[in-house]
Parts: sequence; structure tokens; C-alpha cells
Amino acid sequence: MTVSLPLVFVLGVIAWAAIRFLGVRLWVAVVIALFGFWLSHTFLAPAIESGTRSGVDVVNGTHE
Repeated sequence: MTVSLPLVFVLGVIAWAAIRFLGVRLWVAVVIALFGFWLSHTFLAPAIESGTRSGVDVVNGTHE
């Protein structure tokens, strides 16, 4: 799955805002990120990739 820089940037801004304004602790954000890496190596990875692609297509208006 190819993730473009703008998507990564948006996710980074959301994480920063959660830490800054919602009071989420940094270690919680790190644990969630590590869980994401672990989850990408499980049998759920294809379903997550498909869902992410579908969501990006809907946002971009390129869905069929």
C-alpha cells in the first residue's frame, strides 16, 4: 500500500492535536502507533488496506 505524504501529514496533525488539546499522553500515542505496525503484519492487513483505499477514493471522489 502506497501512502502519500499528505495522508501521513494529516494523520500526524491529528495525533499532535490529540496530544496537545485532548490531553492524550505521548506514551499512549506511541503504543497506538506500535499497535498499528503490529496489526499490519496480521491477517487483517488486506482488509485494512482495502478499507483505507476505499475511504481515500470516496474523499477524492474517484470511487465507482
